[in-house]
Amino acid sequence: MARPITRFLLTLTAIGLALTVAELSGGVRHTLAEFYRAAYGPAAKARPVSGSSGSLLKDPPEVVSRGGVLKATIVVKRRKVQVGDRQLYATTYNGAYMPPTLRVRPGDRIDLTMINRTDKYTNLHTHGLMVSPRAPADDIFISIKYGQSYHYAYQLPLDHPTGTYWYHSHADMLSAAQVAGGESGILVVEGLQRHLPPSLRHITEHTIALKDDQVEGDAIKTSPLSIGAPTNRTVNGQHNPVIRIRPGETQLWRLANIGANIYYKLHLPGTRFHVIAQDGAPVRRTYTKDTLLIPAASRFDVLVQGGAPGTTRLETLPYNTGPAGNQFPQADLATVVTGGTPMPRATLPSRFAPQEDLSHAEISARKTMVYTENTAGTVFYINGRTFDPKRTDFTSTLGTVEEWTVRNDSDEDHSFHLHTDHFQLMSTNGKAEDPSHSVYDTVNVPRRGSVVIRVHFTHFTGRTVLHCHILNHEDMGMMAVLDIVPPHTRQQKTPGK
Repeated sequence: MARPITRFLLTLTAIGLALTVAELSGGVRHTLAEFYRAAYGPAAKARPVSGSSGSLLKDPPEVVSRGGVLKATIVVKRRKVQVGDRQLYATTYNGAYMPPTLRVRPGDRIDLTMINRTDKYTNLHTHGLMVSPRAPADDIFISIKYGQSYHYAYQLPLDHPTGTYWYHSHADMLSAAQVAGGESGILVVEGLQRHLPPSLRHITEHTIALKDDQVEGDAIKTSPLSIGAPTNRTVNGQHNPVIRIRPGETQLWRLANIGANIYYKLHLPGTRFHVIAQDGAPVRRTYTKDTLLIPAASRFDVLVQGGAPGTTRLETLPYNTGPAGNQFPQADLATVVTGGTPMPRATLPSRFAPQEDLSHAEISARKTMVYTENTAGTVFYINGRTFDPKRTDFTSTLGTVEEWTVRNDSDEDHSFHLHTDHFQLMSTNGKAEDPSHSVYDTVNVPRRGSVVIRVHFTHFTGRTVLHCHILNHEDMGMMAVLDIVPPHTRQQKTPGK
């Protein structure tokens, strides 16, 4: 796969990540002027880009599986690092605000050691991965205390969907503070490109990881967090970097909201997003959008094509989550510069990848869950109860398909995220969704509205969770426990479940 000049590959063995990301990436800083000289010769000069730092987008360094195994060590530590245009104290993975991208393939094993050098307990969630919720895999009920380490081992199924995922803290009552403080990074399951036409399988690929921060003094603020407070938006930890594309060129962008709370409504004037995967699941048919609503935790893999020479902005448009919620203002995220030698504009595919359709599946059970909150917006409920890790709220059976109605009886938008298995979005506020692109792990649930989803519990049993992925809301109660049990296991009946 071709990589832009801002990317490089790290191959690590059983030693893990002995160097910090800051040390690994220290020598890879390219200004726009340097890009022009590299692309067009020593006499070339960069055109100034108003409002931009002039720095080219730097894709994160990468840790890549070898021989079916990815081995890595992640050290959690609070330190002062570069965040956007400032040096700020942040809670870092391996010494960087934007840690390595972990790249694996279906069927791989991930051997990952987490070492906690902060004064708070923490843990790790591989968001969206279809892996076991049991220890030592994606068990979010564990706590790694100061000075302790924990060895995670995840086995990906051979049929694991290919696309963009992420990893982050899921520490009970601390997830918002820790993700907002910096504890999040990208995880990619390779193989998405094989569904593209041969001429597009080696196109330039960029990670567009959206992280935001609130500042208090010389540190990223982590507590108390006000969702609606002004935030600094970064892309791969950079403030308004430059993304280069040639006229007619097709690029693959991995758009990922890996912050704690806020929504993005992405827009690129003059260009449409051609969606080929969402939340790590390839679509059956591609579709195009002028804007993409990306709640916290959501991802879209998209193709973009360069237009006429010139400069435009990748921006997030204003978004209002409701009278009890928050208003997120417009913000420029990156500067897109189209220039250089034109390339033939490729015909993009309409059919894309095989995908299970649950529209006509036999439904084994129907469940309803309801989001509510108190009038002060300080306590959040699922079916009238706040999260209790010792209580099982829902029970489902491996191998079956269930239909769930998720109702939002509050005056602000919430999101719905399910661990362990993807789901198919059947309808939103009674309107049917297109089954050719309706598989997600996180969706927005409109205020005073509802969504209907279907879940096929395919591979794993164990206790897992579902929750609102506005992490302030999760930490304040809006999470529930789901126990996936083997077939023929007698289920304990709970009223309304």
